[in-house]
Amino acid sequence: MRVIPVNTLDATLLVTKLPEVKVRDRQTGEVAVDPVTNQRLMTLELVFIAAGGSDMIRVTVPEQGIGDGLVMGAPVFLSGLVARPWESEFGGRARHGIAYRADAVMVNATAPAQG
Repeated sequence: MRVIPVNTLDATLLVTKLPEVKVRDRQTGEVAVDPVTNQRLMTLELVFIAAGGSDMIRVTVPEQGIGDGLVMGAPVFLSGLVARPWESEFGGRARHGIAYRADAVMVNATAPAQG
């Protein structure tokens, strides 16, 4: 599967949903883990603002990569953000999208204050 690095240097990223444990199987409640490190995975939602527009994205981050001090609306920095296009078929219907994954998410102390 193709992995595309995402440049966030000219973007503003704001927390819109705090991290939650990622569930691999909703029927069994199985928690998703990284296949290499066996760390529990978390998801959070952000608004990605760049080039005069914005998008909501959901990002998966290993639990140990979740920085301290995350609050709603906080500007954040993502380390190692990549996008992975995906497609699947479920119930005879084709689905597709982009999955975002980062190594870490930290409060961006250098972001200008909004006022």
